[in-house]
Parts: sequence; structure tokens; C-alpha cells
Amino acid sequence: MTTRQQGALGEQAVAAYLTAKGYRILRRNYCIRGGEIDIIAENGEYIAFVEVKARRPGSMVSGFEAVTPVKQKRLLRTAQAYLYQYPSGLQPRFDIAAVTLRGSQVLDLDYLENAFDATDQPTDSF
Repeated sequence: MTTRQQGALGEQAVAAYLTAKGYRILRRNYCIRGGEIDIIAENGEYIAFVEVKARRPGSMVSGFEAVTPVKQKRLLRTAQAYLYQYPSGLQPRFDIAAVTLRGSQVLDLDYLENAFDATDQPTDSF
């Protein structure tokens, strides 16, 4: 299984998880120059910008650790572009989903709501 296939499988699992929790998936793989958001979903209260990290068991770095401050900055910038293009009255939130896969089998899905926000970034980020 390629890394791209692994990522797509992880994203599919997280989209199903969010749907089961009552979220509506607005977009998948929203891209701008210099950034991508894996899943954008809303539940009537929040618009969640979700970064999905799929890993194999025993990976050196967890999915949560893989979302570095540089990656967070890109996600924030991409979310700003999305909200500029598609204004929303909902509270934005940045979530991370860590999916553990063995082949095409999902072994574990850990979901962290409000994993970071704009206040976590240095003031010169924007």
C-alpha cells in the first residue's frame, strides 16, 4: 500500500467517524497554493478543519507529533483562505485525527478536538 493510499484510507475512516458523530462533511482535500486541509466538516456549532495522519503500528512519530508548528501555520493559512471564499458563522476549530493502519485495516482512530488554534502561533505568523 502506498503512502497516498494509506492517507486516503485514513481520511475515509475519519470522514465516517465524523459523520457518525453528526458532522456534515463540507470538503475533502481542500487545496490552495502552499496548503491542504484533509477534511472540513461542520456540526451546526463548529466548522472543523481536520488534519488526518495515518500511520502503521510502531511508527517513529505519532500522528499528533507529526503536526508540527510549521504544518499548523499552513493549516491556519489554508483555513483562512477557505473561510474567505466560503464565509461561515460557525466557530472554527482545528482538530487532528491519528489513524493506525495495518494494511487496509483500521486498528485505531484517535481524535483530538481543538488540537491547536491561532493563539498557539507566533505573532509574526500572519
